[in-house]
Amino acid sequence: MAASSYFLLAVSLALIASHQAIASDPSPLQDFCVADKDSPVKVNGFVCKDPMSVNPDDFFKAAKLDMPRDTMASKVGSNVTLINVMQLPGLNTLGISLARIDYAPLGENPPHTHPRATEILTVLEGTLYVGFVTSNPNKLFAKVLNKGDVFVFPEGLIHFQFNPVHDKPAVALAALSSQNPGVITIANAVFGSKPPISDDVLAKAFQVEKGTIDWLQAQFWENNNN
Repeated sequence: MAASSYFLLAVSLALIASHQAIASDPSPLQDFCVADKDSPVKVNGFVCKDPMSVNPDDFFKAAKLDMPRDTMASKVGSNVTLINVMQLPGLNTLGISLARIDYAPLGENPPHTHPRATEILTVLEGTLYVGFVTSNPNKLFAKVLNKGDVFVFPEGLIHFQFNPVHDKPAVALAALSSQNPGVITIANAVFGSKPPISDDVLAKAFQVEKGTIDWLQAQFWENNNN
C-alpha cells in the first residue's frame, strides 16, 4: 500500500474515533425510535415501539412548563422539572432533553454534573450567578446572567446556578444533549450515598475530623429534580 494510502487510512480512522469520542447519544438510523418502555428486552436506551402503532401523543407532553414550580419545600431553594425520555418516549435516540429550573430568592441548583450531556442554559426571569469547574487543576469559569443571557456547561463538568437576589425568584430553561443526561449532585453523592462512604475515606479526602463527616452524613440530602 502506498504511503499516501496509509495516511488516508490513518486520517479516516482518527476521524471515526474522534466522532465517537465527542458524540453524546448515538445518532438515529431512522426517522424516530419511540421508546417502548414495556419491552422486556434490555438495551442501551429503549427498544423501538412498532412504527405502525406510533401516534402524535408519543411526541407530546402537556408539561405546563409555563407554570411556576414550588421552591419553598426545597432546602436548596430550587426545583428542576426535567423532560427526558422517561416523560416523553419520542425522545428516544434523538439525543436531547429539556429542563425548567425555578429558583427561590437566594435559591440555588447546587454543584452537580451531567455525566452524559452538555447543557446550555438561558435565563427567562431574574438574575443568576452560574459557573463550572474544569478538571484538574480546577479552574472556575463563572458569570452573572440576566434575563435573556445564555451560558454553556460542558459535558461531565461540575456546575451550579445561584439566585443572588434576596427578594425576587428566577427561572431558567436548559437544553441537554442527551435523551437521559443523568445528574450527580455532589453533596448528595458524597455524603448521602446508600450505604454511606466510610468516614475514614471522607475524613482523609476533606482533611477534617471524622465527627464532621458523621454530622454531614446524618443530614437529609434531598433531590431537587422532579
